[in-house]
Amino acid sequence: MPPSASGKSLPIPDYLQAHYWWAYVHPRAVHFFERQWLVNLILWGNYNRLRARALEALGSPVRGRLLQVACAYGDITPRLVQGLDQDATLDIVDILPVQLGNLGRKLSRDERVRMHCMNSACLRFEDASFDQILLFFLLHEQPADVRDQTLQEAARVLRPGGRMVIVDYSRPAWFNPFRYLWKPVLKVIEPFSADLLDHGVARWIPRDRGLCIAQSVSVFGGLYQMLVIEKPAD
Repeated sequence: MPPSASGKSLPIPDYLQAHYWWAYVHPRAVHFFERQWLVNLILWGNYNRLRARALEALGSPVRGRLLQVACAYGDITPRLVQGLDQDATLDIVDILPVQLGNLGRKLSRDERVRMHCMNSACLRFEDASFDQILLFFLLHEQPADVRDQTLQEAARVLRPGGRMVIVDYSRPAWFNPFRYLWKPVLKVIEPFSADLLDHGVARWIPRDRGLCIAQSVSVFGGLYQMLVIEKPAD
């Protein structure tokens, strides 16, 4: 039996309804996009590499309390569960019940795993609740103000000495043809991604929370980036 999600359904943000109904909100979208080969194709064959980078940054085994902010197509969450230490836990939040239901079907029941219907910009967790946080291809889908609040909330619930791993689009190198060819396409299908492609992910890290970049890895000529963010211990 798969895990179930806690929490009441929340209003779907306008930007999700307007711009991403075709990718995340409509049940047929979930049925269409939940294919490993298709997710890999959308990322130009880089899904496995990016997933491996993220899992490596989180540690093997994954220890402590881990928060995944937003569900993701593909097998990254099942791989996370496989890598959990015996005493570790994984909490997953998403504002869309259809996404939580889809993820639940990919997971077996495990007392270490909990899913919550929750807005990433308003997390209902105590301060300093998590040892590690993963944001896997979420930020480019959010308007700047929502992205800011999501990262502020992630920083708030991260414990001192904790780690945040972000994988997303970034600013491609000058020699990468995708810098010129892919950006116009993304402006149409991912209308909030332009600033990440222009400036990179690091610009959005909330420095006022004391966070610092411990590791930055570029993939596929800089089109994708993994950042490991640390919160200094008290």
